[in-house]
Amino acid sequence: MIEFVQSSPAVDVAPAEYHRLLGYPRDAVIGERSSELADWAREWYRSHGRPWIYARRAAGLTIADGSVEIDGVAFSSSRLRTALQQAEAHTVFLAAAGAGPEAEEEAQRLWRDDKPDEYFFLEMFASAVVENLIAMAGAGLCAWADGERLAVLPHHSPGYSQWDVAEQGRLLRLIRRDGAVVLPGALEALDSGALRPKKSQLAVFGITRHLDRVERLVDLVPCQQCSLSNCQYRRTPYLRARPRLEQESPAPQSAAYSVNVKALGRWAAERLVLETREDGTLHARFRYDGTTCTNMGRALAFDYDVDLGTRQDGYPIRGQSCTPAPGDTGHASMCQYITDAPGLMAAIGREKPLAGRPLAEVLGWHRSEAAAGCYCEAASRDHKWGLVLETIHYALHHPETYATDR
Repeated sequence: MIEFVQSSPAVDVAPAEYHRLLGYPRDAVIGERSSELADWAREWYRSHGRPWIYARRAAGLTIADGSVEIDGVAFSSSRLRTALQQAEAHTVFLAAAGAGPEAEEEAQRLWRDDKPDEYFFLEMFASAVVENLIAMAGAGLCAWADGERLAVLPHHSPGYSQWDVAEQGRLLRLIRRDGAVVLPGALEALDSGALRPKKSQLAVFGITRHLDRVERLVDLVPCQQCSLSNCQYRRTPYLRARPRLEQESPAPQSAAYSVNVKALGRWAAERLVLETREDGTLHARFRYDGTTCTNMGRALAFDYDVDLGTRQDGYPIRGQSCTPAPGDTGHASMCQYITDAPGLMAAIGREKPLAGRPLAEVLGWHRSEAAAGCYCEAASRDHKWGLVLETIHYALHHPETYATDR
């Protein structure tokens, strides 16, 4: 069994990644107070945080009957299965990482002491730490794979698109080999699938012998999704998986966007990831950052995933989902969530406006103006879906939005 263990890795969160999680637009200059809080959170964690990383190679991998079996344990992630099949992966590494409980405990104390600013900045820094740890795990695997003439695929985690977070406990038991493996830090999965400490993450990294497939398919290039700086194994720039799209014909002059086109262009550049598949279909992911209307305006983040058919077919909407972003806690402070969490999340999950229709129909979709940052009301949720679909439409007709040196 091949294992990688780091009980106290040196964390180096890039300022740009931290600012992104704080909700600042790309290249924004943060104010003096925010800068002080960001520096304070970084220094606090450097003094008190106890991060760790663990990864081990699985003994067996089977892809059949619509599921992925790792060491005999079945998982139902269609996205993981597709990635492993496309790359012809022959094995996977199972990884776990945690920022430790210290930041979470301190953040809770700050909240009780009526220090919401300090609470928020420390919470977001701990989330940035977890992202950095997973990136470090991937870089360590890349170092090993390079010597073996193998390639590492982008990681997948329960809670990501098309992988039910409820399978988190099953993956954690597998990583631990039902207790035979002792992780460097304490970690447990609740019945809901949430991890405790919450600033933790589990991941599966596929491994393939077919380096050419990784280089040819955008979805399989981990470097574009990895923010780790100064990595000697980097093959391509960090783009957050933003490829340059095939040049499209200009958008019709009659296109009646409900949003100012400058805002659409900015969102396309900063919040949208578009991936082109081999068959010409597309996958789009949009990160929405908002705030609750109560509870002192807690920040929240949701990921919108949209599957589209080909350009020739008019980009029909084939799949849609809206879920809290990994590590987001702000959604739990929405008043409707507090009142009826299952009902609210079920409503968010089943709403798929314009499903099966050409993407361009969003331009004629008349919806009420509801600019609230939360998701409590159906009108607010429709408003956000409209922004997401209009941004995707704009990006597809303005491929210059995506520069290869981003």
